[in-house]
Amino acid sequence: MRGNPFSLRDDDAYRRWRERKLDGYPRTSADLLVRLGEAGTVTPAEHAAILSRCRKANVAIYEIAAGDYTSKECVRALGRRFGLARLDGNLCADGDRITSLRVIAGGRRAGYIPYSDRPLNWHTDGYYNPAELQIRAFVIHCVRDAARGGDNGLLDPEMVYLQLRDARPRYVEALMQADAVTIPPNSEGGTELRGARTGPVFSIDPDSGTLHMRYTARTRSIRWKDDRDTRAAAAMLAELVGDDSPFVFRHRLAPGQGVICNNVLHSRGAFRDDPEAGRSRLLYRARYYDRIAGTGPADCEREVAACSG
Repeated sequence: MRGNPFSLRDDDAYRRWRERKLDGYPRTSADLLVRLGEAGTVTPAEHAAILSRCRKANVAIYEIAAGDYTSKECVRALGRRFGLARLDGNLCADGDRITSLRVIAGGRRAGYIPYSDRPLNWHTDGYYNPAELQIRAFVIHCVRDAARGGDNGLLDPEMVYLQLRDARPRYVEALMQADAVTIPPNSEGGTELRGARTGPVFSIDPDSGTLHMRYTARTRSIRWKDDRDTRAAAAMLAELVGDDSPFVFRHRLAPGQGVICNNVLHSRGAFRDDPEAGRSRLLYRARYYDRIAGTGPADCEREVAACSG
């Protein structure tokens, strides 16, 4: 690949990438949907379809047509097919490092919004992780949907970067500072479970040249560097990352459906369960330190070249 499009010093590479990115960019969640024939397996054609969507928008939605989609092994097998192996063992994960997301009334998980039926604001997963353990990809898989609500918003961080760089390149520079944001420590019952984390919002992986984003719209969960450009960049991010963005994909996962992505920005609407009707929402979430294999800038450039050739 010629240059890196995410480097502020490489305008030529950025312009080439920007043109490719916008050309044929998906418009709705239906454009992201790939139907899989059997749970636990991905055919070459299905793999190519998911990979193509992840190369373009960093996210794909899959739908399993047959087989047992209620097993965690289905999630693990899908991840392995796309080079995802290093699972993140976060604080509330199950023993196998795949998290069961459902409403929890008591215990440690009850204090966290993902285990409630309340709306979940825009964020990337693991924004509080240390630099060496950043979440590069995740799979969210629906076993049971809620009786009402629970739709997801999905937003490609590269599109946020593109809009920000077009409008105010110096804001991108501010958000790439090593001390742009600090995530406050996490304490429970007076005990500190995790210390404060300081780092950039946007960063470039030195090995793959891919863009990574750390962000949360929850104002009490993030502290911005106190300088003019960083404060202005944070305000503009709040406008670009939200339900009004023209690049947001909206989708309500049905049983057997899921999302596989390079840790895109996402949100979740409030929902209501109906246990008597067997409608208690259950999703599996697998977070990975790996990025989906074959979705770097060079891979995307080669795909475009192959299609045009």
